[in-house]
Amino acid sequence: FKIDFAFYFDQLSVLWLLFVTGIGSLIHLYSTSYMKEDENFHKFFAYLNLFVFFMLVLVTGSNLLIMFIGWEGVGLCSYLLIGFWYQNQEYNNAAKKAFIMNRVGDLGFLIGTFIIAYSFGTVDFMELRESLSGGIATSTLALLGCANLALFIAATGKSAQLPLYTWLPDAMAGPTPVSALIHAATMVTAGIFMITRLNFLFDLTPNVQHLIAVVGGLTALVAASIGLVQNDIKKVLAYSTVSQLGLMFMALGFGAYEIAVFHVITHAFFKACLFLGSGSVIHAIHGEQDMRHMGGLKNVMKITYVTFLISSLAISGIPPFSGFFSKDEILMVAFHENITLWVIGSLASIMTAFYMFRLLYLTFFNKFRGTEEQKHHLHESPAAMTMPLIILAVLAIIGGAISLPGSSWLNTYLAPVILNNAAAHPHHLGTTEYILMGVAVIGALIGIGIAYSKYIKKQELPLNDNQSNGIHKVLVNSYYIDNIYNFLIIMPLNILGNFFKKVTEVIISGVVFGFAKFADELSYQGKKAQNGNIGLYLFAFVIGVCVIIYYLFIAR
Repeated sequence: FKIDFAFYFDQLSVLWLLFVTGIGSLIHLYSTSYMKEDENFHKFFAYLNLFVFFMLVLVTGSNLLIMFIGWEGVGLCSYLLIGFWYQNQEYNNAAKKAFIMNRVGDLGFLIGTFIIAYSFGTVDFMELRESLSGGIATSTLALLGCANLALFIAATGKSAQLPLYTWLPDAMAGPTPVSALIHAATMVTAGIFMITRLNFLFDLTPNVQHLIAVVGGLTALVAASIGLVQNDIKKVLAYSTVSQLGLMFMALGFGAYEIAVFHVITHAFFKACLFLGSGSVIHAIHGEQDMRHMGGLKNVMKITYVTFLISSLAISGIPPFSGFFSKDEILMVAFHENITLWVIGSLASIMTAFYMFRLLYLTFFNKFRGTEEQKHHLHESPAAMTMPLIILAVLAIIGGAISLPGSSWLNTYLAPVILNNAAAHPHHLGTTEYILMGVAVIGALIGIGIAYSKYIKKQELPLNDNQSNGIHKVLVNSYYIDNIYNFLIIMPLNILGNFFKKVTEVIISGVVFGFAKFADELSYQGKKAQNGNIGLYLFAFVIGVCVIIYYLFIAR
């Protein structure tokens, strides 16, 4: 048994390399302006480059162990970058939360790797693929199911799926370019990459695949519903990322790996643009992130507004933007595979259109609601920040061209990587597909229309969190999932920790310090004899000599 320190390049790794380095470069360029006033400017770029490096290791490793090096590396860098402004304890807590929740998932990665190594005698991707060409024993299939389940748990941690998704919204604590890098190009796409890389293993365990589809669909719906009521501009985008990742996992669960990859790529374009656009807004109004204190920015920040609008249309699934093609393919597959999940995915998509245009209208339309000082300093961001926005917006428009219905370059390109790639062959659109596309677009327009009615025509403002009640309060508190984790896991651990702390203080420290106090008291009493009185010293000397003489000559 041996594991090579080797790297492997194929169609899948090349795709990831292209968008990781491409979008990563744009984020680096953007960061040169966004972070130029920060005192730890150089450290930020060291961490950012390390992040990209580990992601490249992850996607080019030829076996599970090399992938795991990159897997752990991006987890480390997310911790360093989320807690970059470490003077703020809340940011430190967010960094620790991300790190620990990812470690929970990473245990699944290790268990899955060990089972695969035990079952097949290798963890090399090509050797695994070759070993399956002659079939697989029933006993091995049962073990493989356990391995795939463990690897899926790893993916739920890294790619923020239920129930390990709560770290990602808190990851907004880091600088905005970090959010763009984590959400668009690097860390959260790692789970999709890993499952797609091992597609030939997951195809053998349909029960695990079904679980992946169900978890993905539920994640998409839950995260989208929470995004409806968020007031922090970056948290809206964070829950949007979780929701979109859910749709990708739904596609993976249906075995439509190439469609999941398609949505990863288009999502990278428009989500990076949205995050960098939010950073441009935050930069213009001196760190303000609450949308209730924004408004009227479209006249002052024209480039940011236009690029944000394009990306919002793309993520909402409006044709001919890229998100329309990739999201519609996922929903089409869902319709043919599982009607219930198609309904869930469609509802999540309608919610996406609503909360994205809610964000757009609250931020860029109506009157400015910030302070006079903020209003006085409003300005468009410098070219180093707007140029990446323009490039990403163009990609958000044309990105769908890589996989057009009936003529998909992407599916053909990925055919050698994905064994059971039925969707790789060009398929013709029928009446059903056109109806589904129409339903999806109408749903998106309904979501946009509701947002327009509430925030443009009626000019409503979101409630303060303490004014909410009913389902709105449940959504504001993210279904109390963090509270449940706090009650079931964190509080018992704190109680246990405090118990052992007291045991340490009372028993262990008591014994150790007891010996110290005894020695201290003994020395204190002993030093009283050292009082400088020569008569006392002579008396002690005589007594001592007498004792010695008695012992030597009389006692014997």
